[in-house]
Amino acid sequence: MEKSELIAKFAQSDEDKLLFARVLDKMAAAERRNIPAATNFLTAREQALIGPMLRAAGCADFHFFGGAENAERAVCCFLPDYLDESYLSSEDSPIAAVHAAFRAQDAISHRDLLGSLMGSGIKRETVGDLYVGEGRCDFLVTREILPYVLQNMTSAGRAQLSLSEIGFDALTVPPARVQEKRESVSTLRLDSIVAAGCSLSRSSAAELIRRGAVTLEHLPCEKPDKAVAPGSVISIRGQGRLKLASVDGTTRKGRTAVTILKYL
Repeated sequence: MEKSELIAKFAQSDEDKLLFARVLDKMAAAERRNIPAATNFLTAREQALIGPMLRAAGCADFHFFGGAENAERAVCCFLPDYLDESYLSSEDSPIAAVHAAFRAQDAISHRDLLGSLMGSGIKRETVGDLYVGEGRCDFLVTREILPYVLQNMTSAGRAQLSLSEIGFDALTVPPARVQEKRESVSTLRLDSIVAAGCSLSRSSAAELIRRGAVTLEHLPCEKPDKAVAPGSVISIRGQGRLKLASVDGTTRKGRTAVTILKYL
C-alpha cells in the first residue's frame, strides 16, 4: 500500500496525517540506511493508531519503548537486523532517564515539573512519563535533548532541582492506585463493563459511549455493544480509567463474572 493510501486509511485528523508521514519517513530512513531510528514520544492513542498502520505497511520490526513497564508515552523504534530489543535499554537508547532531586518539604506536582520543562522551551513530544515522589521525580526524555535538560532544568515551582541521568533500572515508578471490583455482567459489551466499573446504570453508560466520552484501547468508541476483551483498557471522561482484568466464568444465575480494575 502506498504511503498516501496508508495515511488516508488510518489517520483520523490532519494532525494524524502529519504524524503518520513523519513515522513512515523514520521507517523508510531506517530501512534505507540500515540504522536504528526512533520517533518522538507518542501518546497511547497515537501508538494504538500507528501499530496497525505499520503492520499494513509490511513493517514487523518496530518497538514501542517508554523506559518503564506500562509507560503511557513511548517512542516508536525501528531496528536493523543486527540489533535486538536490548538496544532500547542500552546507553545508545533513543531515550534517556533523568532523576530530579529536591527538598522533600518543597512538595511539587506533576504539573509543576511538566510546566518547568515546557517553560524551558522543551516540546511536549520530547518528554515521556514523569514519576513524582517525595523529594524526587524521575522522567524520560529523548536523548537529543538530554544535555539541554541537564543544563537548563534548575527549578520547578518553588523547588530547586538537582538533575542527573540514571539507568532505566533505577527509575522509581509509584505504584498505581487501583480499586479491584468483582462484578457480574449479562454480557461483555462495552456499556455493561462501563456500567459495572463506574457504578452506573447501563443506559447511562450507553449514553456516555454514544456521546463520545469513552475510549476503548485508547481509541474513541461510540458503539455501546462493542465487545470488550480481557486486558482491554477503557477511559471514561469524568469517570477515570478501567481495565477488564479477567473474565472469571459464569455465575449460578448465568451471568458472566468479571474482575475490573478502576484506577484512582
